[in-house]
Amino acid sequence: MGLKVVFSAIISFSLLLLLASTAKAQSNGVFDVTKYGGKEDITEALNNAWKDACASTNPSKVLIPSGTYSLRQVTLAGPCKAAIELQVDGILKAPVDPNQFSGGHWVDFSHVDQLTLSGSGTFDGQGSVAWSKSTCSKDKNCEGFPMNIRFDFITNGLVRDITTRDSKNFHVNVLECKNLTFQHFTVTAPAESINTDGIHIGRSTGIYIIDSKIGTGDDCISVGDGTEELHVTGVTCGPGHGISVGSLGRYPNEKPVSGIFVKNCTISNTANGVRIKSWPDLYGGDASNMHFEDIVMNNVQNPVAVDQEYCPWNQCSLKAPSKVKISDVSFKNIRGTSATPVVVKLACSSGIPCEKVELADINLVYSGSEGPAKSQCSNVKPIISGIMSASGC
Repeated sequence: MGLKVVFSAIISFSLLLLLASTAKAQSNGVFDVTKYGGKEDITEALNNAWKDACASTNPSKVLIPSGTYSLRQVTLAGPCKAAIELQVDGILKAPVDPNQFSGGHWVDFSHVDQLTLSGSGTFDGQGSVAWSKSTCSKDKNCEGFPMNIRFDFITNGLVRDITTRDSKNFHVNVLECKNLTFQHFTVTAPAESINTDGIHIGRSTGIYIIDSKIGTGDDCISVGDGTEELHVTGVTCGPGHGISVGSLGRYPNEKPVSGIFVKNCTISNTANGVRIKSWPDLYGGDASNMHFEDIVMNNVQNPVAVDQEYCPWNQCSLKAPSKVKISDVSFKNIRGTSATPVVVKLACSSGIPCEKVELADINLVYSGSEGPAKSQCSNVKPIISGIMSASGC
């Protein structure tokens, strides 16, 4: 009987110490990583602060104060018991060596409902060493380096005011998410950085990218299969490869893409403007209800494009046409300057021609030696209205 009392007392005392430690680490629902021992390398401190915050039955916040910190690979997983916010006001630096990662990410948010990522901070992927080793500019099966931030199975999320810099691979990957908004979000990497898409979305519904600035070495925004109800508004893109739906049709059993709305954006000094791309001679798919409106182009190559012969690295066959069906597409009020003479190119599949494609008020100027501006259309009969500055279609 005496031993039971002693053991009970020890357990009670241990619980009190744990509660006291947690209470000391958090104040008014704020879990500050520096109170968890986070100094130069905050990996363990962030993991512990996240676990405590995630277990809270009241809305909570994990805080990374201003300063510069090292952060190794980390997964911040739910489900959590209440809404949770990670406020990053510091600069987080990833390990330089890509071999220190496994699983394709640096920071992964997974299975969280009511997630907010906020603050004035920066996720610095320190990717220049990885770019120098990358073979992705010539090999479709290139080694995948870690992405700066992954959002997997997030519901009702908000990302605001955060910057991602110099990722080794895609800056942000969104997979199986519902109702996730990026607002005042910044992506920055040099034009020569390889395979550094700004935000890639796949198999997600209700994604909003608003009033954000994206400059990188690949697509500013890329849309993968299974994306529905994507709204891109007030985004500035450049440098980079523009805003792209696809590439589609590369893999079997891809899910349809539908409800893509890109509006009131500015694209500058990019290799492409707004485009839809699919691979030839591979797998089927469906992309519909896609609308690009009120877009300003500044010195953009290939400003408006549908490319169903997308074949990077020349490692695919053009013997058979694309099996992806594209329909209900509009390009409206696209204006500005083109760096190439073909300002509109709709190269649709000869096997499944594009349907219900509309061009309205296309006012793109090319002032180079190969002028004037031209348009090219194949396997499509677009409905043309208003201004059409480029003859041909």
